Amino acid sequence: MVLEDSDVEMMVDEIEVSEHDVETPYGRLHCTMKGAPKGDRPVILTFHDIGLNHKTCWDALFNHEDMAEIMQHFAVCHVDAFGQHEGANTFSTGYEYPSMDQLAETLPLVLKHFGLKSVIGMGIGAGAYILTRFALDYPNMMEGVMLININPCAEGWMDWAAHKISGWTHAEPDMIISHLFGKEEIGHNHELIGRYRHHILNDMNQFNLHLFVKSYESRRDLDIERPVPGINARTLKCPSLLVVGDNSPAVDAVVECNTKLDPTKTTLLKMADCGGMPQIDQPAKLTEAFKYFIQGMGHMPAASMTRLARSRTASGSSYTSDGNRSRSHTHDGNRSRSHTNEGSRSRSHTTEHGHTDGTANNNVDQSAPKSTEISC
Repeated sequence: MVLEDSDVEMMVDEIEVSEHDVETPYGRLHCTMKGAPKGDRPVILTFHDIGLNHKTCWDALFNHEDMAEIMQHFAVCHVDAFGQHEGANTFSTGYEYPSMDQLAETLPLVLKHFGLKSVIGMGIGAGAYILTRFALDYPNMMEGVMLININPCAEGWMDWAAHKISGWTHAEPDMIISHLFGKEEIGHNHELIGRYRHHILNDMNQFNLHLFVKSYESRRDLDIERPVPGINARTLKCPSLLVVGDNSPAVDAVVECNTKLDPTKTTLLKMADCGGMPQIDQPAKLTEAFKYFIQGMGHMPAASMTRLARSRTASGSSYTSDGNRSRSHTHDGNRSRSHTNEGSRSRSHTTEHGHTDGTANNNVDQSAPKSTEISC
C-alpha cells in the first residue's frame, strides 16, 4: 500500500504527544512520549548529540513519511539531556552536571516512569555513547540499538589540546559545528550549517550547553572488546546497527567501534554522499535501514517495503543483510573494517540506492557466514 502525503499527515496528527519531567538524582529529565506503549513491545528511545535537542536532532527523521508505518507499531520516547530542551532554565552556578556514565544511569528511571520493560535505542554522538553505556550496564533493558557517529573512546590528550587551542580563537558553537558536520558540509552547505549555528546560538541555553559539552569531552573509554570464544568479554549483548556518513567527522571512530563489537550481532552502515547527520541528510535511507534492523529482531514482519526498496534498478553500491531478515551478521577479521568487496557479494541482490530486494532472500544459504557491511 502506498501512502499519500495526506494519509501520512493524518497518521502523524493522530499520534498523541505528551511531555514529562522524570525525577532523577541530578534534577528533572525532560522526556517527550509520542504514541502509547503497546503491551510488551519495546519503545524506541532516542538520545541526541551535543548542540541539539530532540526536536532539532530527530524531527526530520520522525516526521518523514516513510517513518509513519514504524510510528504505527512503536511509541517513541525522546530524551533531552539535562538543560538542553527548549525553554530550559539556566542551572545555578554550583550545579554539577552529570557525567556520561551518570546520564546513562538515569535511563532506568525513564523506563520505570513510563512502565517500560525494554527499549530499542537510537542515539547519535554523545547520545550514542550514553545509550551504549546504558546497554552495557542494563543489557536486559536494551533490545537493540542504532548508534550514529558512536565514539567509544575517551577524548585523547591530542584532541584535548586541539580543542583548547582552537578554543582560544573559535567560539564554542563553531567547535560544536565541527563535531556535528564534516569539512565538506561546512565548506559547501552554507544553508544547513547556518541553520544549525543559528539554533546553537539562539535556541540553546548557552550555560547549560557548555556543561553538557564538558561532560561529553570528559567521557571515559567504554572498555568494550570483541568477544573471543572462552572469554567473557564486555560488549553489547543486543543487535547493534552502527551508522555513519562517508563525509562524517566520526568515520574512523565508528569503524573502530565496529571492530570491538560482536560480529554476529553488529551491522555497520556507511552512507554515501552523506555528512555528519544521516537522519537529516537522508531520512528515507536511514528509515529503511532501521526498518530492516527492527524486522531482524522479529518486529513488523509484514511491514511494506519503502519506496527505496521498491525501486528495482540495479546500482553499483551494495547492501548486504541477512537473508530472512532474522539478523545481520559481520565477518570477523579483515571484514571488521567494513570495506565493501562487491565481487564476493553473490548472495546480495542490490537495488537502486543500494538496498536489497526482499524477494531474493529465499535462496540464501542460512548456514553461510553473513556480512554486516552495508554501503548505500
